Amino acid sequence: MIRHDNEFNLELSRRKLLAAAGIASAAVATASLIGTAGAETTAVSSQSSDSAATPPVAGLHLQFGADASSQMVVSWHTLVPVRNPRVVLGRLDGRLEQTLEAKATSYTDAKSGQVVYAYHTKLERLQADFKYLYAATHDGAEPEFSTFRTAPRGRAPFTFTSFGDQGTPTLGKKYVPPAGVTMPNPPYVSDNLGSPAAGDTTLGVERLQPLFHLFNGDLCYANLAEDRVRTWWDFWENNGRSARKRPWMPSAGNHENELGNGPIGYQAYQTYFSVPESAGQNDVTRGLWYAFTVGSVRVISIANDDVAYQDGGNSYVRGYSSGAQRAWLEKELAAGRGDRDVDWIVVCMHQVAISTAMANGADLGIRQEWVPLFDQYGVDLVVCGHEHHYERSHPIRGQETNATLTPIAAATATDVIDTSKGTVHMVIGGGGTSAPTNQLFFNPPQCQVITAVGEPDPATGRRPPVYVKEHAPWSAVRNAAHSYGFAAFEVDPGSQPSGTTTIKVTYYDVVGRDGQVAPFETFTLRRPRRD
Repeated sequence: MIRHDNEFNLELSRRKLLAAAGIASAAVATASLIGTAGAETTAVSSQSSDSAATPPVAGLHLQFGADASSQMVVSWHTLVPVRNPRVVLGRLDGRLEQTLEAKATSYTDAKSGQVVYAYHTKLERLQADFKYLYAATHDGAEPEFSTFRTAPRGRAPFTFTSFGDQGTPTLGKKYVPPAGVTMPNPPYVSDNLGSPAAGDTTLGVERLQPLFHLFNGDLCYANLAEDRVRTWWDFWENNGRSARKRPWMPSAGNHENELGNGPIGYQAYQTYFSVPESAGQNDVTRGLWYAFTVGSVRVISIANDDVAYQDGGNSYVRGYSSGAQRAWLEKELAAGRGDRDVDWIVVCMHQVAISTAMANGADLGIRQEWVPLFDQYGVDLVVCGHEHHYERSHPIRGQETNATLTPIAAATATDVIDTSKGTVHMVIGGGGTSAPTNQLFFNPPQCQVITAVGEPDPATGRRPPVYVKEHAPWSAVRNAAHSYGFAAFEVDPGSQPSGTTTIKVTYYDVVGRDGQVAPFETFTLRRPRRD
């Protein structure tokens, strides 16, 4: 069957949208099609001159506002300031809805001295569950087009995905051979723990075309890179293939902490992203925790370096919010669980409360500060990264009275799980890093928990972790066979008030260079609806 809907004539829609918005490049395109040869030559010559002096729209990506059914933020960045950054919003047939100015912000990378300029346009009063055509541009630049769909309002089905710990598939530095070994032409290698799989996972997500993606921290490991700004550029070039079409909603990981970039190191992360505003933040903590609602799901993103003991970034920042994040989180959880329109509470964060690998380990700080709140307010699902593999817990509720506060499994079924009885924690850290941990599992399952840190090492300045091992009765499923993958979550709101709502969860191994995927496991989360 042949379809003739507007989505199959996007080029015409783009031209109509630019013409309706009065953007010069639309006039240039029209002149080249219907004008005289002389007019065409003049137009093309002028455009070429402008292009040489004007940076293109780079790193186009999306973020939801607090109400994902009516708010979207369009973002991009450049290395020099530009004039008149703006977004043109329309429908798929090219009909103009509005043209909005972008808000400019910037940071200076402390390592290179390079200034990065970012532009964020907040679109509001959008139609729920509706697909829009948009273009981002600034004076002299060719408009960059894409589409997005807003979230449904109220109880409706949708799918989202999640992974953490990606890096980039690019090469950033020349290989340094061991002492005594000489190489006439050393090859380039990754300088940010990336691997080719970092590109494959993005294409895997795009195969599913989710409504949005949750990114569980350690985005591109720019803090390790020789050129931190280039690493961010590579990150967005890779992920813009997806993030310009659907929001990639992040949490800050320890590798977003870049030495000298702001008082606690997160200024690059805070500049590239424009997430929903939250109470209790200041200029230093802006954007590090936030929440948004999609249908009957409340998503809460938190920044774990505030409470984690591990010294994992470029500077040790434990306690940086002085309790402000915890106070906000408790109010947010209470409001979410008290809202009859919210069935599910999903937390996105980086460091973990559970792990059975001989790698970073679980962090007692998270068990002390966050897990009791998750128990008190009945959080359904926690998605994490930090450990570079996939595993999940049984639903947990309560803690043993021991030195590691071992989580207590509320049930042991692994196929259908009632999250009203306990919170399921998922470690989804196979986004593409070159240092996977799926071959480092304890057998039988155990957990090493960071309970404190020692004095700084004089050679590295790092505080070494103090580990205590525990048994792991909460361990449910682990994937030792494959390093890379992501999880997909299909939300089914159910059909009856006070009935049951479910989330079908599938973890996919990414097994091919074009994002080929193979299901590793499927299970179902269920809970009573709140209406």
